[in-house]
Amino acid sequence: MGSNSLPYPREGRGGEGRMGSIAGGEGLPVGGPLPVHSKDLGVLLHDTFRLPSFRPYQEAVCRAVVEGKDVLLVMPTGAGKSLCYQLPGLARGGTTLVVSPLIALMEDQVAKLRDLGLRAERIHSGRDRASSRQVCIDYLAGRLDYLFIAPERLAVPGFPEMLAKRTPALVAVDEAHCISHWGHDFRPEYRMLGQRLPMLRPAPVIGLTATATPLVQDDIAAQLGLHTSGRFIHGFRRTNIAVEMAEMKPSERRDAVRRILADPAHRPAIVYAPTRKEADALGEELRAEMSAAAYHAGMPGSERERVQAAFLGGRLEVIVATIAFGMGVDKADVRTVVHTGLPGSLEGYYQEIGRAGRDGKLSRAVLLYSWADRRNHEFFHTRDYPDVDVLRQIRRALTAESQSTEKVRGRVKMEEEPFAKALEKLWVHGGALVDADDNVIRGSETWERPYLAQRDHKLGQLEQMVRCADAHGCRMLHLVRHFGDQEDSGKPCGICDVCDPDACIVRRFRVPELAEARVLSAILHALLQRDGQSTGQIFREVSGGPGPLPLGFDRKAFERLLGGLNRAGLLRILEDEFEKDGKLIRFQRASLTPDGLRTPPDPAALASFVQLVQEPAATAPKPRDRQREKEKRNALDKPVRAAARKGAQHPQDVLPGAESHFDQPLPRLVDALKAWRRAEAQKRKVPAFRILTDRALTDLAAARPRDEVELLGVRGIGPALVKKYGREILAILGTA
Repeated sequence: MGSNSLPYPREGRGGEGRMGSIAGGEGLPVGGPLPVHSKDLGVLLHDTFRLPSFRPYQEAVCRAVVEGKDVLLVMPTGAGKSLCYQLPGLARGGTTLVVSPLIALMEDQVAKLRDLGLRAERIHSGRDRASSRQVCIDYLAGRLDYLFIAPERLAVPGFPEMLAKRTPALVAVDEAHCISHWGHDFRPEYRMLGQRLPMLRPAPVIGLTATATPLVQDDIAAQLGLHTSGRFIHGFRRTNIAVEMAEMKPSERRDAVRRILADPAHRPAIVYAPTRKEADALGEELRAEMSAAAYHAGMPGSERERVQAAFLGGRLEVIVATIAFGMGVDKADVRTVVHTGLPGSLEGYYQEIGRAGRDGKLSRAVLLYSWADRRNHEFFHTRDYPDVDVLRQIRRALTAESQSTEKVRGRVKMEEEPFAKALEKLWVHGGALVDADDNVIRGSETWERPYLAQRDHKLGQLEQMVRCADAHGCRMLHLVRHFGDQEDSGKPCGICDVCDPDACIVRRFRVPELAEARVLSAILHALLQRDGQSTGQIFREVSGGPGPLPLGFDRKAFERLLGGLNRAGLLRILEDEFEKDGKLIRFQRASLTPDGLRTPPDPAALASFVQLVQEPAATAPKPRDRQREKEKRNALDKPVRAAARKGAQHPQDVLPGAESHFDQPLPRLVDALKAWRRAEAQKRKVPAFRILTDRALTDLAAARPRDEVELLGVRGIGPALVKKYGREILAILGTA
């Protein structure tokens, strides 16, 4: 049995804390937090944490927390956020409570703190009941400097009250973006933090994250109830990471990765693939030429641990992974990070490229993308965020009287998976109230607006990623502005593919043709007449003007010409926005640089020094084929959209022969699994579908996996679920 049903101690005994005595096992050390002077922080840093000096911005954050102020800290991966709660927590005396959603990171932090001679413990689903109980006893007795817990522990009856018996010195909420609907990794279980934190006051609270835009920062502060919080938004400029983004059709990307990594100077490397299948295939290809391996959630836990340990230990040069890899992994000498598909958000992308160059040496981040990547993301978005009419239909079937979700599904005549998706969204946004027995009643009337806002925001995150890939300005500056860095200089980085095209390792450039040079001249003429125009205005003016245009000239070709002028230093292109009908419209504005003002817009002269990106064949159909291509895409999109509405898991699921099927499951096996699921849901105070969906239950019963490897092969079963519940599920399947 897991530790969820742990009977937490009602009383704590007195004891001696590391920084002071504990009165009755409750409250802060006698006399409150120990007074700490600036020099004491330096002493702790040197003597306890064995560090010679603070990194940039760390000392100011530590001082604010020691003084008892609430803090929101947004700093990139590898910038030293952990010290910003570990040091002040120790300085304040008592126990620092750390809420973290990542078990691997939790275990790593505990191990490192223990190596420093500090008393650190953790409670999460991977620990047994007896161990968790002893940790609770030690916490109440004041024998811990740090206690790490998973956020879902706060839903366990009696656990928050146990924590409140002894006010912590500090509460640190790691990966704080998970609490926000606007965050790239929102987790509903994080929302309860705001309800539980008041009972742990007057302890100060510090929220920490590497990926929070200004919108997410505001939401974190509101959800955590941060009082007069100081915001520290720093360090997003990575001066040693050269970002390169190249448009390339999927079939060409494996060869491109092989060419990049053939140079030993580009290794060690992390290659992020969009699917498990692609990770396996690319890992196998690379293994023939260098020490490489795949890593993804479909692999057995022991194999993932072996691959990760080999990579961290230097025995493996290249790891080809899905985004399952990297959280909490600290390898200093990664020289290259390659993405073989478009990430879903700038937040996720920035976090992943931040795993390169942590030793401060020059590193490179290469993104290979195309229109097809965006289409795949839009497919998943359609599946995961059903049309609002679907949610309305379900909600109309709900009443103030409790009824089973199965009965509701029968009334609305909806297939299981799309129904489960829609009901989950209703539950998350308060439109439905679902108990652990999967009984549901009608919830709040105000669910629709936040649901639509979150759905649009998620699609907006993809749009921001696309705009970054297609942008003409400095890549690093684009990322820095996205996160609202308070201290950045605003200067171009000088090393990305826009700032230093000659250093590119993937992008290829060519000289303009004469007709293209004439358009380059026309663009400069337009800006000389009226500087600071939107790029859309310039396009309309140029494309409607006199003179021959290049064959197949369209907005895409025009954007390439703008990029060439930008790289030549003749103009700069900045992001701008305006509001229309309550919506924020983003666009790009072009302005001439001093060099652009001085340069005569002569086509022949421009052709001699402006470089254009080599157009990939995949995105350059011949003009006469454009209508045919459009019709083909529309024809392809129809079954994809239909599959998404029906709950298909991936675009490939709609291809002939791709349908998965199972034999009819044994009813008693399904009943046994449902009984177990209901018990888990009751312990965690969540709806049963948050433990396991009905589809996953029936697939489990039909497949009857015999071990962890086979369990991971069942759709809907991932490594986190296997680690948490694998033994129990396999026991039920083997004995029912």
